[in-house]
Amino acid sequence: MISEVVFPDTTVMYVDGDEAKPIPEQAKKAFNTLEDKFTSFKGRKFFGVVIGNKYRACSSITDYDKGSNLPHPTWTIPGGKYARIRIDNWEANTKKISLAFEELFSLDNVDFTRPGIEYYRSQYELYVMVPVN
Repeated sequence: MISEVVFPDTTVMYVDGDEAKPIPEQAKKAFNTLEDKFTSFKGRKFFGVVIGNKYRACSSITDYDKGSNLPHPTWTIPGGKYARIRIDNWEANTKKISLAFEELFSLDNVDFTRPGIEYYRSQYELYVMVPVN
């Protein structure tokens, strides 16, 4: 089921995938590189962002990170109105992620100036989000 949400501008640390590879391969390697620098995942929010043919694995910046040398560059995920589809048990349903993006990008009011987002709300729950006007 598609719902809408207003997503805030969100500053994150990120690792870019290799655009020459398919998105799923980029995602796996980028997240491994991103997560490898963290001693703990506690309090972190994770996002996958699709910018054209590039995948960007992202992590929120926690209070623990502030004031320290961050292990990755920072960037702000653009906020605004997004259409979204929730995927439960996403690790067992990874094929549903691309299907959800296809469904959302087929909407009439997609804003192609902002990227599509995977919001890993928990180890169980994922939101696939596409910007809309």
